[in-house]
Amino acid sequence: MSVRQLASRIDAATPAHRDRAVDGLRALALMAVPAGHWLLGGFDLDGAGGLHNASPLSTFAVFSPVSWVLQMLGVFFLVGGYASVLSYDRRPSSTGAWLRGRMTRLGRPVLGVTAVWALMVPVLYAVGVPEATLRTGAKLVIQPLWFVGVYAVVTALTPYCVLVAGRLGGWAAAPLLGSVAAVDFLRYGPYADAVPSWLGVLNILPGWLFAYQLGVCWGRGRLSPRGARFLLVGGTVLFAVLLAVLHYPASMVGVPGEARTNSHPPSLLVLALASAQSGAAILLHGRIGRVLRRPVLWAPVVVVNLSAMTILCWHQTAMLAAAVPAAFVGVVPGLTTSPDSVGWILARLAWMPLFAAVLVLISRYARRFEAPWETGSSAGKARRAVAGLLSAGFAVFALRLA
Repeated sequence: MSVRQLASRIDAATPAHRDRAVDGLRALALMAVPAGHWLLGGFDLDGAGGLHNASPLSTFAVFSPVSWVLQMLGVFFLVGGYASVLSYDRRPSSTGAWLRGRMTRLGRPVLGVTAVWALMVPVLYAVGVPEATLRTGAKLVIQPLWFVGVYAVVTALTPYCVLVAGRLGGWAAAPLLGSVAAVDFLRYGPYADAVPSWLGVLNILPGWLFAYQLGVCWGRGRLSPRGARFLLVGGTVLFAVLLAVLHYPASMVGVPGEARTNSHPPSLLVLALASAQSGAAILLHGRIGRVLRRPVLWAPVVVVNLSAMTILCWHQTAMLAAAVPAAFVGVVPGLTTSPDSVGWILARLAWMPLFAAVLVLISRYARRFEAPWETGSSAGKARRAVAGLLSAGFAVFALRLA
């Protein structure tokens, strides 16, 4: 069967009511995650052959705008809120049952990747992989999984988001913006020296709930094109002011050695970018839907959405699958050399198709972790218990608690 024929079959199997634009936006935001990590995450090789995290942004700050394009979690949370409210309205039974179903779909792939890594770590150590490399790899695997935890929490707040969206419309997200602004003022303002370092943690929930709440409002029809234009223009202006006047860090991702970071926890700059992205996404919704009526463009969107959690959980493993063997060879441009030259950037771009191919190969087997668990049997319960213990052990190792 040719690619065009396969695309036509996928297109024909798509229900007429399916919102292709929302699926397309989700796929775009999903693919930005591995692209960003693969392009903006490098390694240093120590004298003992161990790999340590490094970033080209430490040397090439001029490339910070690349992170503005690749930081699309605002769009992901937006379409997540949109899709969640539609699913919530169609729930066949109780809210509790709906939430349990959502949490299970999020948790299965996370449990799978961490359990597999728990088994891999001692094997890799036995064949000579340095502990430094294993620590680095564990940190990279855990790194994108924080998102799953945050997404689970905001999903659990869907009933509340629906309630405030009905009462306040798009303005329901304004208090979240104000909360993050207040915390940022305390962290970075004239009283910064008197503020405890943990205060930024208070930004995690409102920072990521902001775009999700906008998505719920959008799904409920409470965000008009005029409101979307306000989000686009207002977010863009705020973004520019924060950079040019208040001197927020230009990179949307953490840069090794920098005292401040925008994403962990999210700063007001993240919300400004999410606002602009959300406004643009809503305004372009109709055009995107029309473009995705073409089967050859729609088919990849379907494939990405069907493998969403697999892509999120395993893309760092795909990069490590190339970098760890390369560390035994020694100096391999774009893999084990420091990301401090234009040559490294060109080499890394050349390696990225290999990372993608490895991720596709991994996905053939890892997607089974997205399938429903076997329920009722003692064997199924035992497997889940073992997977849970392995995952807990890997978390302890990755967080350097052991």
